[in-house]
Amino acid sequence: MSPRPGMVSERPIPGEPRPYEFPATVRATLPNGLRVIVTPMAGRELIAASLAVRAGAADEPAAIAGATVLAARGLTEGTEVRDAIALTEAFERLGASMHAEAGWDAISAGLDVPASRLEPALELLAEVIRRPSFPLSEVERLRDERLNDLIQAKADPRRRADEAFVSSIYAPSSPYRRPAGGTAETVSRLTSADLRAIHASAYGPAAAALVVAGDVDPDAVLAIASRLFGDWTGGSGTVTAPDSTSAVDNRFVRVVHRPGAVQSEIRIGHPGIARRHPDYHAVSVMSMILGGLFNSRLMSNLREAKGYTYGAHAGFDLRRGAGPFSARAAVNTEVTVPSIREFLLELGRIREAPPTEDELRAARNYLVGVFPLRFETPGPVAGWLGGLFIHDLPDDEPLHYRSAIEAVTADDVLRVAREHVHPERSAIVLVGDHDKFGADLEAAGFAAVDVVSDEPEAPGQDA
Repeated sequence: MSPRPGMVSERPIPGEPRPYEFPATVRATLPNGLRVIVTPMAGRELIAASLAVRAGAADEPAAIAGATVLAARGLTEGTEVRDAIALTEAFERLGASMHAEAGWDAISAGLDVPASRLEPALELLAEVIRRPSFPLSEVERLRDERLNDLIQAKADPRRRADEAFVSSIYAPSSPYRRPAGGTAETVSRLTSADLRAIHASAYGPAAAALVVAGDVDPDAVLAIASRLFGDWTGGSGTVTAPDSTSAVDNRFVRVVHRPGAVQSEIRIGHPGIARRHPDYHAVSVMSMILGGLFNSRLMSNLREAKGYTYGAHAGFDLRRGAGPFSARAAVNTEVTVPSIREFLLELGRIREAPPTEDELRAARNYLVGVFPLRFETPGPVAGWLGGLFIHDLPDDEPLHYRSAIEAVTADDVLRVAREHVHPERSAIVLVGDHDKFGADLEAAGFAAVDVVSDEPEAPGQDA
């Protein structure tokens, strides 16, 4: 049958990536050590500004785990000048939206505001960063919210699998063994004093950067930054690589038994690499081929060929320390063991031979092609530049990223797969009904099996 008039007879294929240059960026350092990073973007009237601190949940004492995340959330709950309601109203009068958060590597407080109101908005940002009050009532509310979230996480198979996985692959000495937001045991003890202690030790100019992107004048931004932050002191300014010691010497299987579960959550992996690792670009390409693209090997096998799952993925969580490498999926209970077998097959196959030219081209073109799309607005630009600072990466990384990806060869992919993917030294963590797949799991002989009973608590129950 011939195509109708106006119809395309051949399926379109991706074109070659277009040239792109990351916006020019101006950098300066104040006498107190604060970095000021400004990216002018003509015509972008909604300005993104954030203050990033190179200290995160991985740097806090284990006894107060969760204090860093809670302190970041508490920044917007009141200052020495305004309570939470007055602070919110002050931002709203400027047409600004404010956010503050913390993760493993960093603390970030930022805002989006029209260019004409940037200076008063930055005044509020400085107030939030330098003079938070952490009022008792708000801290108690945030603490209760986190405790309820932990109960819900235990009831959620996906989140429970993530928690069981990291607690299985990291040694007890590593902060990565626990959730970034802390555990029920540590969070329940947190006080306003703990949050103030985190603020005093972590927040300071020597480990911070003010990043501004949008239609701005760099000289004007630097003058504002000097006025608002030039006399800022505090914080140790000392940040070390987090302990990411592995607890995986040999392959083992850990099952979190959920009677009656109709699906199994699967996690397979081990500690990976840090963001600053020189293999970053080759690992990015390899991860796309293995489990990042929609037509990756894991998706093609477990979803398309076998029909075991809606999605199977793999990749590295890149942090200041060695974050986890994991292959993951949710599958119907009856195909739990066959799915593990296919996962291990693909984790082994990526290490056995170079990828095909089509696989390599698809992965490189995807990473190169989406790179410019990420930076069409000031927010992602400021976020990327803040990330460079947090991970202490070269200033010219955005300029060379695409050429570095394009330079990755098939042999590079094979080499990094062999060096950084270790199916023989992986934890296989399952959350599901062991009664239904346990016999097959033992018969498969993947490794010794450890079964943990796990009865989820109902939301609202005491943690």
